Amino acid sequence: MVHVLSSRTLLRPTDPERTRTFYGEQLGLAVYREFGTGSERGVVYFLGGGFLEVSGRSPTPPDPAVRLWLQVPDVAAAHEELRAKGVEIVRPPVKEPWGLLEMWIKDPDGTPIVLVEVPADHPIRYRPGI
Repeated sequence: MVHVLSSRTLLRPTDPERTRTFYGEQLGLAVYREFGTGSERGVVYFLGGGFLEVSGRSPTPPDPAVRLWLQVPDVAAAHEELRAKGVEIVRPPVKEPWGLLEMWIKDPDGTPIVLVEVPADHPIRYRPGI
């Protein structure tokens, strides 16, 4: 088995500055590290137990099959905060049939991002007998 010490998701945006502004200022993700200089510098953001690296440049947006799943403590509060910051809300918070509260946004290149709140009584948090 491969012994994984760390991991990150890599995004190659069509407009690095616009994407760094989105993740760093609009979403407010904390910076883990930066490398390089100028408009093409790379930034790695904390994503809970993982990292998101925005670096390089791509002539085309990422494949829409790539999605980010971000768990937040309060999806309604995240909805209000992001709406106030001008983030386009693709779908406001909804309680899904599987019990999670989810809302959808997208980054400047159209990468879908789901913000998820796991209710206190949801089986993801606790399963009796396990």
